[in-house]
Amino acid sequence: MEYQKIINTIFDEVKQLKDKGNIADYIPELAKVNANKFGIALIDNKQNIYRTGDANEHFSIQSISKVLSTALIFSKIGNELWKRVGFEPSGNSFNSLVQLEYENGIPRNPFINAGALVIADLMLEHFENPKEYFLTFIRELAENNTINYNEKVAQSERENGYRNAALVNFIKSFNNIKNHPDDVLDFYFYQCSIEMSCEDLAKLFQVFANNGIVPKSKFQFLTTSQCKRINALMQMCGFYDQAGEFTFKVGLPGKSGVGGGVVAIFPNHYTVAVWSPKLNKKGNSYYGLETLERLTTITEASIF
Repeated sequence: MEYQKIINTIFDEVKQLKDKGNIADYIPELAKVNANKFGIALIDNKQNIYRTGDANEHFSIQSISKVLSTALIFSKIGNELWKRVGFEPSGNSFNSLVQLEYENGIPRNPFINAGALVIADLMLEHFENPKEYFLTFIRELAENNTINYNEKVAQSERENGYRNAALVNFIKSFNNIKNHPDDVLDFYFYQCSIEMSCEDLAKLFQVFANNGIVPKSKFQFLTTSQCKRINALMQMCGFYDQAGEFTFKVGLPGKSGVGGGVVAIFPNHYTVAVWSPKLNKKGNSYYGLETLERLTTITEASIF
C-alpha cells in the first residue's frame, strides 16, 4: 500500500474543501491556535512513518487523552473499572449531566466528560503522583520525552470549567467520586492539556493496533481481551454523539478531541492521526473526519 502517496492525495483534496467548522473558543487558549493548521501522520505495522502537512507540530490532544487514562486504569484494576463507569454510547453531548440523574451517578462510558472524571478519580486513588506517572507513561509509548502538559491550557480550562465542576460534584453526591473534587478536576484539566504531534499520537496508539503489545519493547501493556474492549469503546464512543456516523463512514475505532486532533487504528495494519483545529457542530475536526473517510474509501479497507 502506497500510504505516502495516498495521504498526500487526501491532504490536497481536503485542503480544497470549503472552509467549514469553528475552533473550540470556549477554552480561550485553544481559540488562539492557527485555524489553518492541518497535518496527517500514519504508521504502518512495520513501523514505517508517513507524514504530510503540520504532522510534527504539537497541539493539545484534549479528549484523546481519555483513551490513554482509561487504558492505564484498566491495565491496573481490570474489570473492577466497570463498577464505576459503563461501556455504552451515551447518545448525548460529551458534557451532558442528564443521564447521571437517573443512572445513579454511573457515567455511560469513560470518554464523555463525566466518565473521564471518574477515571481521573481512579488515577488519584491508584497512583501516588498521577500527573507524573501519566506523563511518563505517554512519553514512553510515544518515544518522545519532550511531550508535556501545557500550563496555560490547563489554567484556561480551570478558569472556564464550570460544567466539569458541576459534573464532578454531582457524581460525588452519588459517592462515585472518592477524592476531593478539586483534586479530580486538577488531574483532568492537566490530562486534557497534554500537547503532542500527529506523529506522536500515531506512535502512542500503536499499542491498540497491536493487540495490547508495545511494538518497540514488546511489552504486553494490555491483554488481548482488554485491548479488544478499549478498541470497542473507541468504535462506539470515540466521537461523542457522532460515533455512529463515524463508524458508518469510516469504519475504524478512534478518538477525537476539541483541540482538533483525531486518531484512528486499523488493527494489525496501521495507526493514523490527523490535526485540524476547526470543529463541526458535534465537536469533531471537520478536516479530520473527511481525511479518515477518504483514507478507508481509497484503501478499500476497514474493520467492517
